Amino acid sequence: MKRKKLVIGSILMGMTLSLSACGSSDNIVTTKSGSISESDFNKKLKENYGKQNLSEMVVEKVLDDKYKVTDEEVTKQLKELKDKMGDNFNTYMESNGVKNEDQLKEKLKLTFAFEKAIKATVTEKDIKDHYKPKLQVSHILVKDEKTAKEIKEKLNSGEDFAALAKQYSEDPGSKEKGGELSEFGPGMMVKEFEDAAYKLEVGQLSEPVKSSFGYHIIKLTDKKELKPYEEEKENIRKELEQQRIQDPQFHQQVTRDLLKNADIKVSDKDLKDTFKELEK
Repeated sequence: MKRKKLVIGSILMGMTLSLSACGSSDNIVTTKSGSISESDFNKKLKENYGKQNLSEMVVEKVLDDKYKVTDEEVTKQLKELKDKMGDNFNTYMESNGVKNEDQLKEKLKLTFAFEKAIKATVTEKDIKDHYKPKLQVSHILVKDEKTAKEIKEKLNSGEDFAALAKQYSEDPGSKEKGGELSEFGPGMMVKEFEDAAYKLEVGQLSEPVKSSFGYHIIKLTDKKELKPYEEEKENIRKELEQQRIQDPQFHQQVTRDLLKNADIKVSDKDLKDTFKELEK
């Protein structure tokens, strides 16, 4: 029994000495209240940011593999950025947490690759679905359906649309212009509004249309002439690409699809469920 206690005591002492030695050489911060080792620091980082960082790193790997970006493309992007920022270029780098141009090039490369991934989602069907004429409309926006119906009755009885828009509309961008909106095409308005507008003939009024903004009464004032499909095809493609590049929700969908198709296997037990959401 005594020998057993001695053996255990020797093991514990050895462990203590080992840990103590490890701690002294592993410390990245020392204070009067104690030290922080690199291993403890890394463990904390892993616990707090491990899954997020792992996910971002996998996305970067997939983008680098699937959507190649040349040095020439990055150099061109960098030159355009420098021309745009002018004397504020260094301030731009600092505000974006970039230490030098090499680091900025890596960020530009990643951004460019992600944009290529987004652009690749635009299909021929998408283009054909958006092959519609541009519209010019005016609208009156109110909060409740009752008010919208009352305004529609006034319009049906011959009252002036622009005057009623100035009196009732709650859209500050178009109210003083008699409800007139900028010309738009497919995918540029909320779905309910767009669907209703495209069903109208020039000069026709819609019934009250509910959207996330409230209730609209829409008047179609002009429908632009549609050019042949082959002439419009590339313009529509570019418009769709830009709409998707500027849409944060679409970014999430593209990221999800990239990860879902990457055949990911995580061996680290602490990070095992990083991509669990992809199974849904």
